[in-house]
Formats: sequence, structure tokens, C-alpha cells
Amino acid sequence: MKSGLLRSAGLRHALLIVMAVVVALPLYLAVVAASHTPQALLGHFPLLPGDMLLDNLRTVLSVGLPGTIPVWRMLLNSLVMALGITVGKLFISILSAYAVVYFRFPLRMAAFWLIFFTLMMPIEVRFFPTYQVTANLHLLNSYSGLILPLIASATATFLFRQFFMTLPRSLVDAARIDGAGPIRFFIDMVLPLSRTNIAALFVLVFVYGWNQYLWPLLTTTDAGYTTVVMGMQGMINAGASFALPRWDLIMATALLALLPPVIVVLLMQRWFIKGLTDSDK
Repeated sequence: MKSGLLRSAGLRHALLIVMAVVVALPLYLAVVAASHTPQALLGHFPLLPGDMLLDNLRTVLSVGLPGTIPVWRMLLNSLVMALGITVGKLFISILSAYAVVYFRFPLRMAAFWLIFFTLMMPIEVRFFPTYQVTANLHLLNSYSGLILPLIASATATFLFRQFFMTLPRSLVDAARIDGAGPIRFFIDMVLPLSRTNIAALFVLVFVYGWNQYLWPLLTTTDAGYTTVVMGMQGMINAGASFALPRWDLIMATALLALLPPVIVVLLMQRWFIKGLTDSDK
């Protein structure tokens, strides 16, 4: 019996190790490519990192490739966009869910189901009308155009609504007895109880906003608003004009683009896991 348990644990650990290697291999190859010269990447791909990583990182951060802006500006644009989308989505979603659960108004459930049905529509279906509205409001080539059209979230609204419905009605009754109005009840009771859900959704929405590619590509023609995800495609096109493709600089940019989402996940890992798994709320 004991040997069977040990064998089962060993198989699980072996499977986890194999999966970790599969996930880490592309990252390792990116580090290797970013640490060599373009000439070294021709022919046989090197298996060990070189000594050019810091130089390549400095080059893309300060200069970039001809025809592209420096990567520090791309990272700043992506950070502004991701934070704006994250804060906007959380703000609108939590207020929408709070109104649907705790307020009684005509067509309340119809409004919720209209929000919920948008989950069934592919994002690409909404791009043309959203782009048309953005253009009519003169929001192209601006941070507002990058952020505002993407801040509505049916998923976050639905998750907040489901959580609010688990809160006991005694909280509402106690707040009424204490003379607390809707705003005070929301700030003093609902928000503190929702912090794990907010943290979990913050991580998911930040990564979603950081990885946006198609929407910035549609709404920005000014290079000054290039995000790092769409900027890497521009670096590939710019590198095609060289005698040797600059995959060393492109991979260095990819490593820099990976850092902010990883930092957010690591900093909020405990809250993220608790928000997804804690059932005693």
C-alpha cells in the first residue's frame, strides 16, 4: 500500500517536472537568443546563453530598431493601457453588479441578462462598431481610445454579482439599522469583503489588457502610442530590412514584455489564489 502511494506520488512529480520543462523551454530559448549576436544565431542554434544579454537589453530600451520607438516607451504605453483597462473594468463591473443585486428598479434582470448575453459574442464581432464610435468621438491615437472602449466587462460583472448574492441579507439589515445608506454600505461592507475577488480579477484583467494586440493595431497610427505587444511585430518588419534578422533584439524585447505581468502575478499570487479558491466568504 505504501509503495503504491510512493509510486503514485513519484509519477505525479515526474509529470509536473515534464510539464515545467515544456513551459520553461521557450523562455530559456528566448534568453539564449537575446544573449547572442545575430551572427551566432545563424546555422546551429546555441544551447547556452551568451554574454550579450545586458547589451541587447540596453539597446532596445534606449534606441530600438530603426523605424521603431524605444522599448521603454512601448512598455510605458502598455502599462498605461493595462492599468487603465484594469481599473476601469473593476470600477464599472463592481458598481454594475452592486446595482443589480441590491437595488430594485424596472427591467433590472433584463439589464443583467443583456450584459450576460454579450459573453456569447466574439470580441472581433464588436470591433467594427466600437471602432466607428471611437473614431466619431475623435479618440483615435490617444490613451482614451486605447482604454475606454475595453473597460466594459460582462465576465467581471457576472462574477461580482454571484459573489454579492452569497452575502447574507443580515448585513443589509444591520446597515439599515445603523442608518447606513447605499454608498456607506458599499464602501464599509461590500468592498472589504470583495478584496480577494478584486485581487483575482485584477491579475486576470491586467494580463488581458497587457496582451492586447488587435485593438491597439486598429486605433493607433501614431508610433508614439505603440504598445510593446504590437511593437514586437513592428520590430520584426523593421529587422527584415537588415542583412541579418535581429532576433537577438526582438527576443530581448519579448523578455522585457514578459516582466510586468510576471511581477503582478508574483506580487498578488496569494490574493489571486485565495480569490479563486476561497469558498468561505
